[in-house]
Amino acid sequence: MEFLDLPPASHAEGVVRLPGSKSISNRFLLLAALARGETLIRDLLWSDDVERMLEALGKLGVRCERQGAGNDYLVHGAGGPFPVKQADLFLGNAGTAFRPLTAATALSNGEYHLHGVARMHERPIGDLVDALRALGADIAYLDNEGFPPLQIRPGRIQAGGRVQVRGNASSQFLTALLMALPLTGKRMTVEVVGELISKPYIEITLKLMARFGVSVARDGWKSFTIPEGACYVSPGEVFVEGDASSASYFLAAGAIAGGPVRVEGVGRDSIQGDVRFAEALEAMGARIAMGPNWIEARSPLSPGPSPARGEGSMGRLKAFDADFNHIPDAAMTLAVAALFADGPCTLRNIGSWRVKETDRIAAMATELRKVGAQVEEGPDWLKVFPPHPSPLTAHAEIATYDDHRMAMCFSLVSLGAVPLRILDPKCVNKTFPEYFSKFAEIAK
Repeated sequence: MEFLDLPPASHAEGVVRLPGSKSISNRFLLLAALARGETLIRDLLWSDDVERMLEALGKLGVRCERQGAGNDYLVHGAGGPFPVKQADLFLGNAGTAFRPLTAATALSNGEYHLHGVARMHERPIGDLVDALRALGADIAYLDNEGFPPLQIRPGRIQAGGRVQVRGNASSQFLTALLMALPLTGKRMTVEVVGELISKPYIEITLKLMARFGVSVARDGWKSFTIPEGACYVSPGEVFVEGDASSASYFLAAGAIAGGPVRVEGVGRDSIQGDVRFAEALEAMGARIAMGPNWIEARSPLSPGPSPARGEGSMGRLKAFDADFNHIPDAAMTLAVAALFADGPCTLRNIGSWRVKETDRIAAMATELRKVGAQVEEGPDWLKVFPPHPSPLTAHAEIATYDDHRMAMCFSLVSLGAVPLRILDPKCVNKTFPEYFSKFAEIAK
């Protein structure tokens, strides 16, 4: 297996320009594909997940043309359902492509085979399929009930009225329904059964749909109504924000190891909920500054003057016990930042980690133990006991489980002045191919 050895570091400082948001990139691509007119998408993320979406849209008859040498794409919208009525779509492990395309193809009156890598076939999709079947969609499981791969055939869609979807497994199921239902042209209400997780991602969906001319009425987080006659119309030009989840690694580096570390591309004006990661760091004692399009993090100050700087010296982060239902992806970074806290840290309401690219609760617990932490885990929580005052374990080999966030999170361990090895480092290509080179620029 390929590996990357990270040298020990004890300070982090610098400026990082973030890649585009995966969530926004794939939403923009699908909305532009379904809209009337041409849409110029600027600063699209270039990664494995986005590449799978682009490939799929091409097979579905939507032309997406790269403009120049940058990451700008011109999408020629279909003005409704996909024009190609038979396609085989390989979507890798891209949930932000698989779930929305399941809904959009189910309402496109064609025959489609949707499949991915082995891990995607272990990620549940039954709640979304049940909702689509309730509308009259014809969807068959080709292997295990409730999981991809899927075979979609022309159904008898009975649009109008209400449909239900559970909210406690993945917010992507609700996002998929909301983005696809305007294809029916009918007034439709989606009712959420149970607690809705990852609410900020639904906020992104609603704001981007509005940019394309479809305003969704909602009753809190319990129901969402698509108006009669809704259809997507291109706004002409849209810009992809920097990825707020990717910002978490660099902000955590600044909070752990001095700083300042500044990320550019997201800030106070971001539509992404993961910018609230900065609030979590601030609650741990980190010093946070924020502008409209940037965020900066420094370590806490410990009591007592520092003759060299005229201020307190660098202190440890404060322990926490908090609910992270609202930022599940960015919360992974806090699990590793907990190694640098002054006491045990508990992450609660993170059950969605179990059905991500890997079982992230189990994987995180296993790898944190390798670097010296004691860890307890439950169905939807994780408790990390940092090894302080003992040093972190040097030369640990970190398994990444084909999960980009595991690889990026654990790079932070090197800031404890210990070398470590990251196995299968290229898994970061899913969202951030240049991550390790960017990290090397700030880790001193």
